[in-house]
Amino acid sequence: MIKTARRQIKFDAEIMPRSGLKIGEVSLSSGIGIEALRFYERSGILGRPARTASGYRVYDPNVLDRLAFIKKAQTLGFSLDEIRRIINESNAGESPCAEVREIVRRRLTEIDKHLRDLRRYRKELAATLEEWDGKGAADGDICGLIENSKMEAESVAAEPALRRRKINKN
Repeated sequence: MIKTARRQIKFDAEIMPRSGLKIGEVSLSSGIGIEALRFYERSGILGRPARTASGYRVYDPNVLDRLAFIKKAQTLGFSLDEIRRIINESNAGESPCAEVREIVRRRLTEIDKHLRDLRRYRKELAATLEEWDGKGAADGDICGLIENSKMEAESVAAEPALRRRKINKN
């Protein structure tokens, strides 16, 4: 078995001289897991790498620059779909900078709305706590303070729980 593997390695080196990086090397150099690299390839964010005769992926060393770009874009809050569009626009010879600015402009508007909602929620929650501190305790099936609360079920804090329920129903 070892002899067969050695012959295959020698065969691969003769067919495709080693000028690229295998997926493990890319993973180590970039800090991105192998499964994520395969996902990026399937989703079109990374180009398809060359393959050896035995089917191993061999990436061009420039892939590390692409992965650094992807990581930086994710740090800035870009989704993988947005990153794919930006890369495709660039690959088509067009500058994606106008779209990038528009995405960030929309994101800032969303964040501003979320911050307003959080401030409103904090104010409501603080008022509720002040009311509860005055009561001390309240009768109820589990906790009367919660059961008799006047806070809206659709508040900002309830959003993650509502999303989980919607996801679980699907």
